[in-house]
This record gives sequence, structure tokens and C-alpha cells, in this order.
Amino acid sequence: MTDARADLLIELGTEELPPGSLRALADALATQIATRLEASGVPAGARHVYATPRRLAVHLEQVPLTQPDRRIERRGPALAAAFDADGKPTKAAAGFARSVGLEVDALERLETDKGTWLCAYLHEAGRATAALLPEILTAALGKLPIAKRMRWGAGSAEFVRPVHWLVLLLGDTVIEAEVLGVKSGRETRGHRAHHPAPLTVEAPAAYAALLETEGYVLPDFDRRRAAIKTQVETLAGELGGQAMLDADLLDEVTALVEWPVAIAGSFDPRFLDVPQEALITTMRDNQRYFPVLDAQERLMARFITVANIESRDPTQIRTGNERVIRPRLQDAEFFWQQDRRQPLAARLNALRGMVFQHQLGTLLHKSDRLATLAAAIAERLGADPQRGYRAGELSKCDLVTSMVFEFPELQGTMGRYYALNDGEPQAVAQAIADQYRPAHAGDALPAGPISEALALADKLDTLIGIFAIGQRPSGTKDPFALRRAALGVVRILIERNLDLNLHELLLLAAKGLADRVDTEPAVDEVFDYIMERLTGYYAERGIPADVVDAVLACRPTRLTDLDRRVQAVQAFRALPAAASLAAANKRIGNLLRQAGDEASGEVDETALAADAERALLTALVAAEHDVEALFEDGRHTPALTRLAALREPVDAFFDDVMVMTDDAALRRNRLALLRRLAALFLRTADLGRLQP
Repeated sequence: MTDARADLLIELGTEELPPGSLRALADALATQIATRLEASGVPAGARHVYATPRRLAVHLEQVPLTQPDRRIERRGPALAAAFDADGKPTKAAAGFARSVGLEVDALERLETDKGTWLCAYLHEAGRATAALLPEILTAALGKLPIAKRMRWGAGSAEFVRPVHWLVLLLGDTVIEAEVLGVKSGRETRGHRAHHPAPLTVEAPAAYAALLETEGYVLPDFDRRRAAIKTQVETLAGELGGQAMLDADLLDEVTALVEWPVAIAGSFDPRFLDVPQEALITTMRDNQRYFPVLDAQERLMARFITVANIESRDPTQIRTGNERVIRPRLQDAEFFWQQDRRQPLAARLNALRGMVFQHQLGTLLHKSDRLATLAAAIAERLGADPQRGYRAGELSKCDLVTSMVFEFPELQGTMGRYYALNDGEPQAVAQAIADQYRPAHAGDALPAGPISEALALADKLDTLIGIFAIGQRPSGTKDPFALRRAALGVVRILIERNLDLNLHELLLLAAKGLADRVDTEPAVDEVFDYIMERLTGYYAERGIPADVVDAVLACRPTRLTDLDRRVQAVQAFRALPAAASLAAANKRIGNLLRQAGDEASGEVDETALAADAERALLTALVAAEHDVEALFEDGRHTPALTRLAALREPVDAFFDDVMVMTDDAALRRNRLALLRRLAALFLRTADLGRLQP
């Protein structure tokens, strides 16, 4: 086999590809090609992925030109079936020999644990990589994550968009192939307007530079994205502001252009009287514009668009975009003015016609439940329950406004504006805005006790209701976003340090739904479901699963207390005594389970026979005295640190004392001593669950 290698370039030229999937398609194509080459014995070197609206391309360096030769093992019949009683070859042996092109005498024996078999070892010469590539490319394209493929013209080829050209180069040589109805070559295309004529690619390494310098195309997605970001930031700075560079919008714009040119536009300042969230939403979602904010993060009457052309008259592009955005802003202005003609409370009746879930009632039913539950939670937080009730009552009213009907993502946000316009208290208005928080990973938490009360009420009502009707999430299906709701409950309770009993809150939520569904079984199910989210929650904070498991074994119902326990166990396992005491707790747990009811008695100090058990009791009594106040105050970290001092008497006890002795009275007393010791540690966690 030769060691000759060459770079490989594959470019698929298409009509404009879906911007939302462009990056994923390009990455998937590169991965599929590289993986299939490696599986064929010709692994590539460095990988360069390119993606623009009209092309998917991959450049792989140093691809071997030939597969390595292979030694193939072919197994034939078992030896017992290969020869008859006289030692002559059977038809099975003769047939196998013919199939491998050998005489029976030339076949070898293969010894296995299941017997001896005839076999042949054949030499297979490696194929040229150029011969492999058409089938590899065809198979790779068939595996791309395309939700719906389309046909075009009179052919039978199917792809996400019609294909117009194919570049297939290995070194400076074109690999002849026909893929998706297009014959391969070395001609690519530049920018549709700036360079519509073909461009000849001489070698894979020249591809990207050729497109950029002659074709007016920046093929590298990341470079194009960075160029857009820099242009937009620079232009916003020149306008005296800063651009809102939403990552998803930046990716989408990058997928829409090949030669980005940022252009600033403006709109009538009168539209700034409309809540800026509405203006920002219409600019981003409808027009793919980047809004510009001032130093106080207030929207300016400016925006930045990214054109896909370097125009000789940019003023024409700016004017055109300003003309297009005006009716969008007028719509938002109209919705804002119309919606304020009636207060939120007047919209409650309209919620009767909006079903939340047919078994759980309408949004009016849900609002009524949220009002009662939010009031109860607010009272437990030391806040005004009447404001909690009002926030719950008005929480869903903005869903029937024109603005939220047009821009559903503004639910809650517009409710806050309308509530303030109606003269509702600030805390009530803010709670309406915060009820859905946290809406995603890293999202801000609700601010203030009324907001916290409503956000918890909304999530707990949904969790109890959906579990009660048997629609618990399964696999990837979670239509009611229950995982997000459960994690939101976790974050609010822990990160806002709310000393609330979660099980009690679930009972309150269940009570509100009891007239519709049987909620009793759902309480414990939802409690466990929320607790299951804690492993992932703490993993993101560097705390391993066994620490969380050790705390969950004690089933604390207040997540603030649970968090203190988790932090305490995490600190404890760094102590020198941790491993020994964790092992001892595991051993104690096994002994107590084995003993059953026999371990239920109290320790009789006068019946202690060995010095080690008397020393352990003395140390245990002292530790109980020292940590009682700490546990009462929820100070688990210093409590566990104090209990770490029990290592020596515990180790000595297990070294010198036989717990499961034949003397029943002595055995019961020793088990009682261990049960008392275990109970002390269990005030924080089951340390026996910690992994070595």
C-alpha cells in the first residue's frame, strides 16, 4: 500500500437552504463523510466545514488515496460436517472451497471454544479512495437531518432544496460521479449578484480563498458570523448605542447572507411610546433587524439590518428597510392603543373560552386556582396575600389581548404593562411578568415575594394537574414543559432561599384541583419528580450524584434545608475521616436492615461489655450534645464537621466488637447503639450512600 495522500473537497450547490438548519446540515455532512472514510480505512486529517445559503461544503486534509489491503477470515463448515467417516470431503467442504477459490487441502483449521471449523484467509486489495467517494457521499447525504425532502424537475432525486452543482475534488483531480442528479466537476458559483459566473477550483486548499477574493462569498460560517457581529457592533457604536446581539438571531442572519454588509436605519421616534419589548420583537422576529439600545438599555429609534450585497447606493437599501418596518411598528402601536381601552380584569370572562386542558378546565379555572394558591404562598412568605390573589386572578388575562395574540412570546410582559396602565400595584404587575420565570436555563428568577408566589403557583398547579390526568413526561415528549416547570420550582426555592415546605405546597395545589381530578396520588409522584431534577441541577454546580442521593435518602421537604445538607455533605467528604465514616455508615445500615425489629430498642449503658462500645457511647453522647443546636438551626456543615470526630471510636468499635454475637441481649444492645449512631448522621444524610 502506498502512503500517498491528498486533500478532499466536496461542495454541494443548492437553492437557498433553510436558515434554521444550515449549520446542522453542514456539520452533519462533514461528520458523515469523515466517519465513513474512517470506517473504510482511509481516515482524514483536519476538517474544514463551510456553509452558506447556497452551499454545503467540507474540506478534509490528507486523505489516503487507497484503502489498506485486508486479510479476510472466511469460516466454513464445522470439521465434523466437512468430512465423512472415511475422511473424504463432504459437499459442504467442497462447496466452501470452491466459494473461496481454493482446494479443500489448502483450507485451514480454526479452533474455537465451540469446536473446530474449516476456514480460509483471503487477501483483499484495497480500493482507490476515488472509487469509494461517490457511494460514501450518497450514503452521507441520505443520513442528513432533513425533516422533509423535496423533488425538483423530472428526476427522482430528493434533497432539502434543489441541487444545481457538485464539486468533488481529490487533490487536483475531479472524481467523476453523479449525485442527486448532478454530475461532479470543479466549478463552483460565487455570489448570486456579485459573481454569478462559474469559478474554477484548482485544488481543495484554494476553495475558501477563491470564493472570498473572487466570488464575494464568505464560506466559513463562523468567520461570517464574526464579521456580522463586528460590523453591527461598530455601526451601533457610531450611532451612540449598543446593538442587541441575540445569539439565535445572529445565527439566523449568518445563514441568510453570503456577503454581509451592515446598514443602519431609523424609524419615527413616536413609536417609542409603545413598550420596547413589542418593538424589539417585531424588529427581530419579522424583519431580522438588530435593535439599538442607549446606555440605559432603552430602545433608540434606530435599527441595523444586514444586507447580502455590497450596494453602490446603500441609501436605497436603508430607505427600503425603513419603509418595510413602518407598517410593522404601526401594527404594534395599534395593538397597544386598542388593548388599553379595557382593563385586564374586564378580560377575565374571555378566558372562559380558552381551554387550558379539557380535563383541567379553562384558563379562567386555572386563574381562579392560581389566585387561591398564590395568596396562600404569599402569606407563607410574609407578603400580602391579597396581592398574591390579585396577581393570580389577572395572570392569564393578557393572553386574550391583540398584542399577545400577534406576539405570543410577550405573554406576561404585556400583562405587566397593562396592569400598570390599570393602576394595579407594582408587585402585582411584576408578578404577572415573572410568572413564567425561569423560562429557560440561565433565565432570571422572579423578583419579590408576590412574583415568587405566582411563579410557584403556576408551575405547581400545572405539575399536579398534568400528573393527575396521567400525562407524565416520557422520553422526549413533554408537551406541557413539566421538566422546565419542576426545575423552575427547584431554582426558585433554593436560589431565592425560600423556607417553604414543598410537600405542603403540593397538597395546596392538589386541593385546588380536587373537584376535577383525583389528585391524591399525584402529590407524591410530583414530589419525587421534582426531587429527581436535583441530580442534574447539582451536577451543573460540580456536586456529584452520590452526594445528592445521600441527602435525598432522608427525604427533606424544604429545599433550602436540602441545599444546606448537600453543601454540608460535599464539604464533609473532603475531610480525612469521611471515607472511613461513610463506610461505617454503610455497614451500620446493612446490619440494621439485617436485624429488623431486633434493632428497635434503647441502649442500656449498664449492659455494655467491651471498652470499645463504652467509649463509643461516651463519644456519641458528647457529640449529640454538641450538634443538637446546630441541627435545630439547620447548620449542617459544622454539625458534620463535629461528627467527623467520631471516626476513631467508630473504627475501634468495629475492630474490637462483634455486633451479631450469639448472646441475644448483648446483640440487641449493640444494635441499639448503632441505630442511635446512625440516627445522628441521618439528621443530615445517609452517608452510607457516598461512593468510595
